[in-house]
Amino acid sequence: MAWAAWLTGLPGSGKSSVARETARRLEARGMRVRVLELDEIRRVVTPSPGYTAEEREIVYRALAYMAWLLCNEGVSVIIDATAHRRRFRDAARALIPAFAEIYLCASLSTCRARAGDRRGGYAPADVYGQAGREGSTVPGVDEAYEPPLHPELVIDAETLDVTDAAEQTAQFLEVFQADPTTVLLNADGKGGC
Repeated sequence: MAWAAWLTGLPGSGKSSVARETARRLEARGMRVRVLELDEIRRVVTPSPGYTAEEREIVYRALAYMAWLLCNEGVSVIIDATAHRRRFRDAARALIPAFAEIYLCASLSTCRARAGDRRGGYAPADVYGQAGREGSTVPGVDEAYEPPLHPELVIDAETLDVTDAAEQTAQFLEVFQADPTTVLLNADGKGGC
């Protein structure tokens, strides 16, 4: 059964790196997986992004629908997107029967430092450099980030490197694929961040 796993967390928490490495590990284990990176998709859906509330509603609905389509075709999906409002992730959960929310938990200060060091890729460079300015909508600074209330997995993105975070995520998703009713709050079973 195909599933969708939404990797959420503040910008700079490592979502893209963990998503790509998790997919690589799962594919090496024989699983068919596609990563949907919102920053990549946004370039098509909203080529000149303004990050407005209305635009975010559109791109997150489109993202959830793309994931649903892929799952219906038997392709498991890792969604790489902040989705700072729970309702964005809840919409995907309502559409996709085998859905897991994976929270990459890291402090704002750690995320700011990582985002400032970003090189290339689809994500905006130094996303936090715009924070605090009039009209800015940076999640975690200008806009509240609503962490998941009951994620299926919590990854300590504050201390784990990408390799370890991806391995914990891949191990969880292997179990989840076998039994989508699996609920695990974090890799050591303690819950929280």
